[in-house]
Amino acid sequence: VQLVESGGGSVQSGESLRLSCVGSGFDFEDYNIGWFRQAPGKEREGVACIGAGDYSTHYGDSAKGRFTISRADRESTAWLRMDNLRPEDTADYYCAAEHILRFSCPHLLEAEYEYDYWGQGTPVTVSS
Repeated sequence: VQLVESGGGSVQSGESLRLSCVGSGFDFEDYNIGWFRQAPGKEREGVACIGAGDYSTHYGDSAKGRFTISRADRESTAWLRMDNLRPEDTADYYCAAEHILRFSCPHLLEAEYEYDYWGQGTPVTVSS
């Protein structure tokens, strides 16, 4: 089982990035996918979640209106499109997968401990 993030990098304030999360070794379509981030010295924060099957989306307050989560099950891939980036968005970004039978996205956005699988993270740095 593996989740691999990519797409992080260094950008200027106001620019955009699209992060990718590719899953393997499990039935991707049966899993809710969440994106989290962790800045140095801070706790991990739920950014966005997309449901398995219904593709419902849920966002943390910091992401609403600027970030978009999506998925393509045929490609076992989820994305996090981040627009209008700010210096406070600087963090390591992680994707995670949780089996649909157990919980739904609104709960999962606040419950990182419920996830079954995690990626290794991709760094995002936003300069002012």
